[in-house]
Amino acid sequence: MDYMERAISLARGKMGKTSPNPAVGAVLVKSENVIAEGSTQPPGGDHAEIVALKTAGSNAMKSTLYVTLEPCCIYGKTPPCTKSLIEAGISKVYIASKDPNPKINGNGIRELQNSGIEVNLLTHYEGIKELYQGFSKHIKTKLPFVTTKYAMSLDGKIATKTGESKWITGDSARFRTHAIRNESDAVMVGINTVLYDDPQLTSRDINGDPFPNQPMRIIVDSKGRTPPNSKLFNGPGQTLIVTSTNIKSIPEELKKSGAELLNLESKGDGVDLENLLVLLGNRGVVNLLVEGGGHLAGSLFDLGLVDRVVAFIAPTIIGGINAPSPVEGIGVDSLSKSFNIMNVTTEKIGDDILVIGYPQA
Repeated sequence: MDYMERAISLARGKMGKTSPNPAVGAVLVKSENVIAEGSTQPPGGDHAEIVALKTAGSNAMKSTLYVTLEPCCIYGKTPPCTKSLIEAGISKVYIASKDPNPKINGNGIRELQNSGIEVNLLTHYEGIKELYQGFSKHIKTKLPFVTTKYAMSLDGKIATKTGESKWITGDSARFRTHAIRNESDAVMVGINTVLYDDPQLTSRDINGDPFPNQPMRIIVDSKGRTPPNSKLFNGPGQTLIVTSTNIKSIPEELKKSGAELLNLESKGDGVDLENLLVLLGNRGVVNLLVEGGGHLAGSLFDLGLVDRVVAFIAPTIIGGINAPSPVEGIGVDSLSKSFNIMNVTTEKIGDDILVIGYPQA
């Protein structure tokens, strides 16, 4: 068994469930046998290392720890993990990533080394950067890591000219979307997506059943047009409807919907998205998934607020000058000002192609 791969798997299973803390996986090994495992619990609960130590008990003495993130060395809602590891008599620690928190970065490693524990960094593991990219941005800026996700045809359309968009991609791509939602703290769409598609915006398994933990659903609806019978009101989890001061009054139907209503100062004709991201970051939203539509995605690109792009491309042609595209907004007036997508990866998902990259202006 690759013990670090197992730790990474444990961490990924907790993504979207530990924010604003990072999802961490830990595996304790002794005489080439796994004696305990752990993953970070929700805020206020034990960190992954502590879960593993409690499981192992006195057997942790002279064992080796494989952990996805540098153990913390500061007091927060819980005591520092480094202290517990030293007291437990751990002999070696393998770490896949330093903690990007400036208060910890490298200090946890030094504290372990100063106590006589051998520490090794294994930074080559695939998926580690992706695992902590959201936490890294949030701990340094207090802002969410923004991923725009869309499904489009080969000619760059997200719907027909009549607005029909179900379904451009196949089942496999939709299952992957639900997995991405499940790893996110919140899913955000614009009002047009609600009006045209009436989405549930829940994360569901392959059988269509909702996962136990759901991302917050956020609707950017500057004028309060969300229909009271929308499917998003019926699913599990929290719904947040964001309006702007352009609206004269909040419709009574929305007040009775059970959703949280947030009215922000307007910026132009709509919601001040920069202010919204600040507020979401302050509420502990680390990974924000933006699913539509073209107007919202375009506005975020215009403001330079997009950190990652996840695009599913279907082998189909829709055509039509009036068919919507995934990114609208103002756009750029010259190619030199366009966003280059860096560190691109591609993957075949059923008959579709998944492209993931990071935009740089």
